[in-house]
Amino acid sequence: MLSIITYLDRVAIGLASGRIQADLNISPERWGLVLGVFALSYAAFEIPTGSMGDRLGPRRILTRIVAWWSVFTAVTGFVSNYPQLLISRFMFGAGEAGAYPNSSSSISRWFPKEERGRAHGVVWMASRLGGAIAPWLVIPLQQAYGWRVSFFFLGIIGIVWALVWYAWYRDTPAEKPGVTQDELVEIGKPVPVAHKGISWGIALRSRNLWMIMLMYHTYCWGSFFYLSWMPTYLAKGRGFSEDELRTYAMLPFVAGICGNLFGGWLSDRLVKRFGLKIGRLSVGFTGLALSAVCMLATALTEDRYQAVYFLSLGYGCMDCMLPASWSLCLDVGGQHAGTISGAMNMAGQIGSFISSSIFGYALVYWFNNNYNSTLIPLAGMLLLSAVLYLFIDPTKEIVTAPAVLEPEPSLV
Repeated sequence: MLSIITYLDRVAIGLASGRIQADLNISPERWGLVLGVFALSYAAFEIPTGSMGDRLGPRRILTRIVAWWSVFTAVTGFVSNYPQLLISRFMFGAGEAGAYPNSSSSISRWFPKEERGRAHGVVWMASRLGGAIAPWLVIPLQQAYGWRVSFFFLGIIGIVWALVWYAWYRDTPAEKPGVTQDELVEIGKPVPVAHKGISWGIALRSRNLWMIMLMYHTYCWGSFFYLSWMPTYLAKGRGFSEDELRTYAMLPFVAGICGNLFGGWLSDRLVKRFGLKIGRLSVGFTGLALSAVCMLATALTEDRYQAVYFLSLGYGCMDCMLPASWSLCLDVGGQHAGTISGAMNMAGQIGSFISSSIFGYALVYWFNNNYNSTLIPLAGMLLLSAVLYLFIDPTKEIVTAPAVLEPEPSLV
């Protein structure tokens, strides 16, 4: 449910883009900054919030995260000018930072290693379900009551989730009433709580960490297009009406649902049979490489329906690698899984900020308002991400400072 709400709130701004731009008189190049400022603040607060989850637990931190971002989702509906919109979207991103690192930290505490790919697959599948639902929920609200009401409605949903989560969830299986001893044995040895922060002096010398961050940075150049510019691309670049967007803007997310479930299942199956390297790297490389081909095909095809199908297929292939990537952070992160996940996603959201911010400028000043041409650089970044994936070693844990230093036993 967290993941569904996350993407409902993210996709809503893209679906409301035409109305907001007309209402507040925002040009395409300035609109790119509205989309990108979310990713900028999201990136800035990823590592601190992921680290907080490692130390304080996902129960408290996710409650704070969802309550914060839900408030600023609702605040978006009150803005009356461009600067206010920038501030509200910046604060929205700051609040949402850490949502997926803390989800990842929760998975590391509740699932054995050979099931984490599938668990991540379900979480990311739910995000795409949120993206698929969004056009059918947000567009009718906007048509009936205006774009502002849709943000009020989404804000209320998030607050309700935060209250239920805090009452129901526990940070470890042992704390949760009703969990049996057999379940505790199946889950395995609990991941220790990180009482101390990660040793960045050691971690930053790890090639694994840099490869993970660079891989995710280049991946997000392509993936964030679907959350930010895709509705505008389909409407203005391909000529789809607002009513048609209800169906065609959801198709990539439907493909993403399938991609996440399949990718998580396939990664775990390959890990169990061939080991971590093949299980994680083969799924990640293949998914990213195929998504690059599909993005390029979208740019080159003249038929608008084929463009949607290529976009959808590309998103499905791209999403096959998501469960493997987030499971990578658990494989190499250990007790600091939330922090490593935060570092990966921080690097990714910097890519999201850069790509979405310059998309509008590139469209107007470099590509003469040709929406298709702007997709070609994104395809190139996805291909680079696929290559970088092959340089990651999921069997090599990133060396960090110990969580607790136990005193040596006295010999006297």
